[in-house]
Amino acid sequence: MTAQAIAYTMEQLLQNGALDVYTQAIGMKKSRNGILITVICPFDRQSICEQILFCETCTLGIRYRLQERKILYREIHEVETEYGKARVKIAWRDGFCTIQPEYEDCAKLARSQNIPLTQVQEIVKIAGEDFLEVLRDRKDS
Repeated sequence: MTAQAIAYTMEQLLQNGALDVYTQAIGMKKSRNGILITVICPFDRQSICEQILFCETCTLGIRYRLQERKILYREIHEVETEYGKARVKIAWRDGFCTIQPEYEDCAKLARSQNIPLTQVQEIVKIAGEDFLEVLRDRKDS
């Protein structure tokens, strides 16, 4: 398969419900090089992801396994900064909170302002910390 075909397959999988897709270079039987495509998807999207893999790749078989998943509760909020608006993802569980600036929003602001991405991400993260108080208040109620 070409790199373009692999990239196309990954895009199709993500557009059809895969939560994540990644590749790894591997050594296969008879010392042949190969690419392992790993697809993480909800159980109800397994069939469509299998169909995409069979149609878009040269694979003759698929191995799968079921796994449990633990997630943080999350909300997305828009914040205003000196560089413009951006979204932040606030995630929490059992007293733990984290703030993650949305990459695409930060990259767009960094390009438009001609400043480093990390500078924008830091400002957006600081602006998002206001929402942590709201979440803490919810927990206390």
